[in-house]
Amino acid sequence: MRRFRFLLSRRWALFAVAIVVVAWATWWLGNWQFDRLDDRQETNRVVERNENLEPAPVADVLSPGGDVPDDQEWRVVTATGEYAVEDTVIVRYRTRDGQSGIEVVVPLVTADGTALVVDRGWLATENRGGDASGVPAPPSGEVTITGYVRADGTGDSTKVVDGSTRAVSSTEIGEAIGRPTYGGFVDLRSEDPEPAEALTPRALPEQDNGPHFFYGLQWWFFGLLAIFGFLYLAYDELKRGAPGQRGPRGKRPPRPKADPRTGKRPPRPPREPQSARSAPPSTGSMTPETNDAAGDSRNAAARPNSSGRP
Repeated sequence: MRRFRFLLSRRWALFAVAIVVVAWATWWLGNWQFDRLDDRQETNRVVERNENLEPAPVADVLSPGGDVPDDQEWRVVTATGEYAVEDTVIVRYRTRDGQSGIEVVVPLVTADGTALVVDRGWLATENRGGDASGVPAPPSGEVTITGYVRADGTGDSTKVVDGSTRAVSSTEIGEAIGRPTYGGFVDLRSEDPEPAEALTPRALPEQDNGPHFFYGLQWWFFGLLAIFGFLYLAYDELKRGAPGQRGPRGKRPPRPKADPRTGKRPPRPPREPQSARSAPPSTGSMTPETNDAAGDSRNAAARPNSSGRP
């Protein structure tokens, strides 16, 4: 067990804690991606089922002030009424394909006075807050619409200020315009009669699984890689020996302290012999051979000629 003492050092203990945190974080992120995959698949099933159903009257699916059931989102509903153009609400900062724009929300007041919040579509334009001038007008008089049921947005982004908002909420819009509204809203699919100038309708969500499965595997791979790296470094440290368990090769040990009774020091241990592998090769002689031939320096080292003799 002494060989594993280095794992108890402060450096290795902090290293181990860091690896545990990284492994836990990657495991959590991987599960989060797989949870998102489950949600995406459930949404795809709901969209596929509801878009193939016959349009239902809005009162059969939505209720005034109520919430949209999860299994009813993207259900196609139909409603008849008149648009309250004066209560138009602009949804700001709706970028599409890199182009800035807005969405135009107009309440459709039904026969009993309850308003259905209708997102009529997207318009490419500079953000102008709540200014609805220049926005294509909806059909006048009695209109029959069909559209996809959507759940209300939540949070501070749904606040309606000066006729504009960042996310659609029937509750917030109803309070701003002073009308009772159905819970949830509708993304417009068709209008009868048709308007003189139509807005770009919102597309249905793509019915694929997205990148969540591969993102989840990627996070788990990062966690396993961190654990493997820690184990490899620990194995390498164990193989080389923990720091301080062996001294540097070839150095002379320190001289022992003097005996307090005699004042003499014990003899210094001999220096560790240098290994043959690291010792410099011997030439056999430190004095170079000289050539006494005429014209040659007596102090020059002898060099072999082409015959191999000096």
